[in-house]
Amino acid sequence: MSLASDTSIRPLRIASVNVNGIRAAYKRGMQEWLTDRGIDVLCLQEVRAPGEVLSDLLGDTWHVVHAEAEAKGRAGVAIASRQPFTGTRIGLSDEYFDTSGRWVEADLDLRGSTLTVASAYVHSGDAGTPKQDDKYLFLDAMSLRLQALRASSDYALVVGDLNVGHTERDIRNWKGNLKKAGFLPEERQYFDSFFSQEGGYVDVHRALSGDVDGPYTWWSWRGKAFDNDVGWRIDYHLATKQLSDAAANAVVDRAPSWDTRFSDHAPLVIDYRI
Repeated sequence: MSLASDTSIRPLRIASVNVNGIRAAYKRGMQEWLTDRGIDVLCLQEVRAPGEVLSDLLGDTWHVVHAEAEAKGRAGVAIASRQPFTGTRIGLSDEYFDTSGRWVEADLDLRGSTLTVASAYVHSGDAGTPKQDDKYLFLDAMSLRLQALRASSDYALVVGDLNVGHTERDIRNWKGNLKKAGFLPEERQYFDSFFSQEGGYVDVHRALSGDVDGPYTWWSWRGKAFDNDVGWRIDYHLATKQLSDAAANAVVDRAPSWDTRFSDHAPLVIDYRI
């Protein structure tokens, strides 16, 4: 019997969301979403606040590991879990990114097996500029770390705002973005590699949603992008195959209207029967 077919196991519900500033997100109603959603593991990007602020907002029912950016008010990633961690790590084993607030890992014990979860915030980049160079350096380091996690953990899951639309299905206006950061061929090749047989990872959201447009996870605050669903699918769950096989459900928690959003990203929530 496969893990995915064992309906006696309560799913582990893992959510990823770029909050675009945790304090602003809470002012806009994030707590109401989180209270009713039954999340077991919450992965955050662009926290943009000190650790004590994050812990105070989440409350004392969560175990939290937070990689705060050295530059105040920038980046910041975190993982919050209802159960204690057995290990945590900050950074990508690359000194250049150690204080960037873009990568954090946590290990969880699941009935004797280890699940390693990483929350990642890839640079947005800017084609032809040093910002894009940093993005490629980060993706290089991330590629190496993905393979290390795959080798060292029973289950590995990397989630977050990865700031790349992998295919034409992932961007509503893909033709208009062919030469822009987020949809450059060089960026997309990294994801080809991640999801190859050699790479060993599965795009869980795409696998569960099928060959459809989106479902998008980010919409600009400007204009009518949200109302017209002119979005990008740039938030991911990248899972090793055995973990992906245990995925049961994927939902983008898209707000009912533009003015009820707590971030320009919507949470991506996936259940795993592990």
